[in-house]
Amino acid sequence: MNTVSTRTLVLLAASGLLFGCASVKQSDLDAVRVIAERAAADAAAANQAAAAAQARADAAMSTASGAKAQSDATEAKIDRMFKKAMYK
Repeated sequence: MNTVSTRTLVLLAASGLLFGCASVKQSDLDAVRVIAERAAADAAAANQAAAAAQARADAAMSTASGAKAQSDATEAKIDRMFKKAMYK
């Protein structure tokens, strides 16, 4: 008896899923498609913005590296001038 009721329950569940899927309207599918396309467009825009931000960060890093090199050179020059003044 338990096996029969289990089989019946499985059969009813499977048919419910089958008929439930058959009742999906085309308008529902179109709405899901529109949402997916918007999500894809938003993801592409976010990817483009991230690439632009990375390019700006790379440019800033390059500028900072140049400023550091100039600072190091100026510090070395001042240090040499100070040592030269101390020896006089």
